[in-house]
Amino acid sequence: MVDDHPLVRLGLRSVLEDGFEVHESSSREEALDLVRDIGHFDVAIVDMSWRRNGLGASISGTETIRAMHRSIPALGIVAHGAWPERHLANAAVQAGASCYVARTAGAEEVRRAVDAAASQESFIDPRVPPKGSRGKLTRRQRQILQLLANGESTTVAARELDLSEETVKTHTKNILARLEARNRTHAVAIALRESLID
Repeated sequence: MVDDHPLVRLGLRSVLEDGFEVHESSSREEALDLVRDIGHFDVAIVDMSWRRNGLGASISGTETIRAMHRSIPALGIVAHGAWPERHLANAAVQAGASCYVARTAGAEEVRRAVDAAASQESFIDPRVPPKGSRGKLTRRQRQILQLLANGESTTVAARELDLSEETVKTHTKNILARLEARNRTHAVAIALRESLID
């Protein structure tokens, strides 16, 4: 399992240790080295959250999954995302994961995902909305994101929606966090792919 939060690793270990020998890694880079060097793993649980370390951008969850899948195509990979969101599940599966489960999932869903990955089957967290559904952005957030996708500035978006620029900036920060996007361009790409905007 790969996660830089000790309590998350502890929780996952308590769910899985009665049926699996569990190895932990606090960094994606270290986990990739373990998979490449040792290679005798049946399942990897990879945290999908985007974060930065003190030395610059860390390898992303999707990049980690892609690299693990290339190294050991038979490895069952469970992507562990922050939310039960369709775009996160899609990104994980496209990178090579066979399963996706959100951090909000209970022990039973986590165990089902790991069992499915070990059996080379797929599993998507049941709370992930069906394809084509609108995500968990508010109507106002979708309006702002649509304007940004149309090439408008924060100033223009504020004027169009009769909001202050500061309010638009706050909504934009919340959009980035909700979509786990690195920047506005990434948020627009996710929103277009998931039909959150036109």
